[in-house]
Amino acid sequence: MTIFWIMTGLATALAGLLVLAGARRGVEAEAGVDRDAAGRELAELDRLKARGLLDEAGWTAARAEAGRRLLAARRDARAPLAGPKDRVWVLAGIGATAIVSLGLYWFAGAPGMADQAYETRVRDWASSPDTLEPAQAAAVIGRIVKDRPDDHRALTLLGAARFEAGDPLGAASAFRRALAIRPDDAQSWARLGESLVRAADGQVNGDAEAAFRQALKIDPGQLGARYFLGEAALKRGDRAAAAEAWEPLIAALDPTDPRRADLRQRLQAPSGGAG
Repeated sequence: MTIFWIMTGLATALAGLLVLAGARRGVEAEAGVDRDAAGRELAELDRLKARGLLDEAGWTAARAEAGRRLLAARRDARAPLAGPKDRVWVLAGIGATAIVSLGLYWFAGAPGMADQAYETRVRDWASSPDTLEPAQAAAVIGRIVKDRPDDHRALTLLGAARFEAGDPLGAASAFRRALAIRPDDAQSWARLGESLVRAADGQVNGDAEAAFRQALKIDPGQLGARYFLGEAALKRGDRAAAAEAWEPLIAALDPTDPRRADLRQRLQAPSGGAG
């Protein structure tokens, strides 16, 4: 903890020095550029006059115009200049900010608490499984799978938790491992396909379609697989294949379910699109 406070103080002091040094360099650079530009332009006008390329009236008018432009440019580009006490105020502000931040941390944080290892947090999550977020549940189940890599049920639960946590590639990996143990699990084939669809931003690619077909081969009652196969068929413009996939799904839906009418309408749409 002592090292933390020392490093915090050093970082604060370094920030103050960088702010002051950067501001000072900016003011000096601007002043130098303005003086150099003025000197070059006026000297060029003097040379033109000396060579007879400008008469007295032209030279006078050009110098006046150059002076006006240089003054306007300096006025427009002028950076705020630091006053004699501004450095003190800047350092005081940085110091006050650091003190307030550390004070809030002292009262609202836990400065004496050591960092909690990830495995410790996972063990704590496992003690209250009913209150876990999907990502936490995935971490807890992943720990179980690590201890029992051939547990088919744990792998399917891991896949479902990762899917809900927004990790479709991790979910697909878990379902593939589950299918390596039980290749006749139709639901895992369907969930693998769903994970691949989500990983592809909603597109039913070849791997996902193959997973859905395998799910239906094992269990024709996998309605989720039927839905996605119908989507893929409509995307290709194959309305007959879409109808073959969706008719059992439509029949299984309650007559009052709005999804039933939507599927019917999409099958009958002239375009046959997936809209």
